[in-house]
Amino acid sequence: MFLSTFENKLDKKGRVSVPASFRSYLSNMGYNGIICYPSFNNQSIEAWPQDRIEKISNAIDTLNPFEEKKDYFATSILSESINLQFDSEGRILLTKKLLKHAKIKNNMIFVGLGKTFQIWEPTNFEKFRVTAKKKSNINRASLKWERQFNN
Repeated sequence: MFLSTFENKLDKKGRVSVPASFRSYLSNMGYNGIICYPSFNNQSIEAWPQDRIEKISNAIDTLNPFEEKKDYFATSILSESINLQFDSEGRILLTKKLLKHAKIKNNMIFVGLGKTFQIWEPTNFEKFRVTAKKKSNINRASLKWERQFNN
């Protein structure tokens, strides 16, 4: 899983090192890179393994081909996605379009979200983190544990 948060910065060539634990998780899944696209929920970069992008693509394909929402989802996610391969030192080259969307100048925060992760500009992430903490506390009753009993 993608867990925790890590701060890294762009090098002189515009590359950034993906946290080692994130790369290890991806490598164990058979991937040497990550699919990134601009989040349409916030000013961050969504980073998903190939299988997650395939799942969302399959979900989009189940929609009626003549409904506008199919095109909306495909355009918002699939057409904006880019496959970024790791170099020999575990770095990726984020596009200017992705960096501009997330308002990243130099430093960035990698935020583990379980099966995916996000990349944020540090100040924007801190604001979001504070809001998320408050809203999580308010909505905590909606998070249900599935109980399993083993005899």
